[in-house]
Amino acid sequence: METEKVKVLIIGSGPAGYTAAIYASRAGLNPVLYQGLQPGGQLTITNDVENYPGYPDGINGPQMMEDFKRQAERFGTDVRYGIATAVDFSSKPHRVMIDDQKLIEAEAVIISTGASAKWLGLESEARLNGSGVSACAVCDGFFYRGQDVAIVGAGDTAAEEATYLANLANKVYMIVRRDEMRASTIMQERVKKTQNIEILWNTVTDEILGHQTVEGVRVKNTITNETLAIAVKGFFVAIGHKPNSDIFADYLNLDGNGYIRTIAGTSKTNIDGVFACGDVQDFTYRQAVTAAGSGCMAALDAERYLASLESETATEQEQDATLSFSEKA
Repeated sequence: METEKVKVLIIGSGPAGYTAAIYASRAGLNPVLYQGLQPGGQLTITNDVENYPGYPDGINGPQMMEDFKRQAERFGTDVRYGIATAVDFSSKPHRVMIDDQKLIEAEAVIISTGASAKWLGLESEARLNGSGVSACAVCDGFFYRGQDVAIVGAGDTAAEEATYLANLANKVYMIVRRDEMRASTIMQERVKKTQNIEILWNTVTDEILGHQTVEGVRVKNTITNETLAIAVKGFFVAIGHKPNSDIFADYLNLDGNGYIRTIAGTSKTNIDGVFACGDVQDFTYRQAVTAAGSGCMAALDAERYLASLESETATEQEQDATLSFSEKA
């Protein structure tokens, strides 16, 4: 099996991974970045990004990620296709298997594997993803100002996004599978007190309507089996995210939802030399700009970690040299 030794390995792309790569390459760390299953991350399925600083006219999501990638490569990042399939953080250097075929031994590892939105599994949902279907109200709600939208979900995230959308949209239909919500009491009350939110209890999504863009949603009452078509321009899925952290579970501390735990104010994990950034460790914000910021943190933390290793090595060499001189004297 082929084995390669690198100084810094970045697992995953997107705003976090590419930003980490930019900082690490400018610091002369010669990072190698494997793009993962979805090169560029979730922004590659987002048509328009209008809330990232520096793009006053907005930018297409895939183009934005291509810009990030080109900037990382400009400074010397080795960007590669490939997926991390196994890791061994029990000793140093850290070992990461790529595509079950190649072993990478890295002095420092930056994890930016992101989180994947959970979807309903409808054909129309996949077909219209990015054309009216979204998993991020904060990202895309602005495009539906003054229009009617629907959101599916019953937890705190769904309640928070529904109230966020209510400030922008004309009306928000909240589709709830049962006769109660899972959200906290305070969030439920906030939703119920918002006049332009209509909760559809005991209701599931039967189909998202539209050919090129979302034109409506057909819902089904789970008690009566009656269906109803509602005209909406936006359809938001808020049934949760799954962090892409499974292969790290044997070594890194994860929270109850599978997000990698980092030391507060840093990107450091419980394993020295392993850092996490972006949505794989961010349960709260999950925005491109916060992911990029945490990617910067991870690169700086990795740089300082590697510098400390070099300092320790230099000190040990000086001590050995001093001891050797004393023995000769």
